[in-house]
Amino acid sequence: MKKSILLLLLLFIAPVFAFSQIQENPKPKLIVGIVVDQMRYDYITRYWNKFGENGFRKLVKEGFNCSNTHYNYVPTYTGPGHTSIYTGTTPASHGIISNSWYSRSAGREIYVTEDAEVNSVGTDNASGKMSPVQLLSTTISDEIRVASNFRSKVVGIALKDRSAILPAGRSANAAYWFDALSGNWISSSWYMKTLPDWVVQFNDRKLPAGYMQQPWNTLLPIDQYSESTADDVPYEEPFPGETKPVFPHNFPVISAGKYDLLKSSPYGCNLTREFAVAAMKAEQLGKDEFTDVLAVSFSSPDYVGHQFGTHAIETEDIYLRLDLDIATLISETEKYCGAGNVLFFLTADHAAIPNIRFLSDHKILAGQFNIAQLTDSLNKFLNSTYGTQKWVLAVDNDQVYLNHDLIAQQKINANEVISSVKGFIKKFKGVAEVLTADDLSKGEFTFGIKSFVQKGFYGPRSGDLAFILEPGYIEYKSTGTTHGAAYTYDTHVPLIFRGAGIKKGGYYGHVDITDIAPTISQMLGIQPPNAATGKVIEALFK
Repeated sequence: MKKSILLLLLLFIAPVFAFSQIQENPKPKLIVGIVVDQMRYDYITRYWNKFGENGFRKLVKEGFNCSNTHYNYVPTYTGPGHTSIYTGTTPASHGIISNSWYSRSAGREIYVTEDAEVNSVGTDNASGKMSPVQLLSTTISDEIRVASNFRSKVVGIALKDRSAILPAGRSANAAYWFDALSGNWISSSWYMKTLPDWVVQFNDRKLPAGYMQQPWNTLLPIDQYSESTADDVPYEEPFPGETKPVFPHNFPVISAGKYDLLKSSPYGCNLTREFAVAAMKAEQLGKDEFTDVLAVSFSSPDYVGHQFGTHAIETEDIYLRLDLDIATLISETEKYCGAGNVLFFLTADHAAIPNIRFLSDHKILAGQFNIAQLTDSLNKFLNSTYGTQKWVLAVDNDQVYLNHDLIAQQKINANEVISSVKGFIKKFKGVAEVLTADDLSKGEFTFGIKSFVQKGFYGPRSGDLAFILEPGYIEYKSTGTTHGAAYTYDTHVPLIFRGAGIKKGGYYGHVDITDIAPTISQMLGIQPPNAATGKVIEALFK
């Protein structure tokens, strides 16, 4: 009898305790999501001694550092990366399988955020004809809007349109991105009819023109960049107009009044930070009882990484300068909203592999895989086997799209064609495995790289076969770097929470990038995004 009474008491107390916990942890007034494009986790440890106290160090020391966070699908690109962070699921569910993919219905490759049904806002060119129309699931930003009966505000900001649009979700109040043709921040009619006055006024300041009048030199004396390779090495690509990829990069001479180079420099981060702070103040984010979201992505490190690689002085310099931008963003946000009212999280949309010539020079196995050669050889093989026709529609994102209509017209067994293509591709040097759409739709891979391919595969948009390259093999790049693989050099990224309701500490256990959105949902006491497959990071609450 006593045991029964005790059990009933525990059953009664448990929900009361859980509710009291929710009551004792007030929701943040503003969530600032910071995504750094192409940031490896080890940039934090590599440059630690050069960082100041108020940027990356502040986040780590005062926040909760999930130092073993990884992507759990391929390809590890910008579009799916930003989407997976905010949806809590993988491309198999949210549908953003890459930055672009071959569309059978359109008969061409389509870009992830292109939308012919919307109009550019803030520019006369097509740079604003973008929207989240391809996004299949809700984001945490959408769910926050729904939970507040759409009284919460959500604003997405990035130099890249996809990095601003996809985190903000389908119901965002606004997303803004940089138009390099005009040098202005722009948007699309998905969000608004005209730019708000504050954006017009910001654009009228002509900050990009001012930045392009400044050469890019190192923040510190160049001999202090001991974490990086020498300034003049064959692993890097010079800017157009330069003879060598060395400091100083004389933008006033080589930019010729254009703004593309701004994106490939620390000035792109400066501009993004200034615009983000202006947006927060103009939109009065974090100033009422409804949680708002400011989704900020720093795109410039990706452009710099692609051009100069993971061990260049340029890469180290942009992170030392980004450290200052993050410090300012934290300071300005907390000054405006109150230090206890803001939840920050910082992560990346993917990492990157060191330059393959750099690796080879140090006797580390690495190789270049030629997609064009594979495509040409595959076409010749199918032509010799089945007759000269257009059997392959595209080879895109390490996937092969076969011509279904042609195969049916020729009354050839489709499975036979797919099997022959699979065997042919497996013979190429650098190919580790080939999986068919049938393999990925009928079986379930619960561990390893095959599971990554499956999580990145969405049937209506993906190909008939997907191939996996060996570790260290990349496509195309002989200078700089690239990304997209399922190996740790592309999957291991930072994840740090700091601010409202966050205890100091860290966690060495494995965390998937898809765990971020469900964790924030738990903090807010709202529904996670509707297709979320990630789990709550329980260590954050213990």
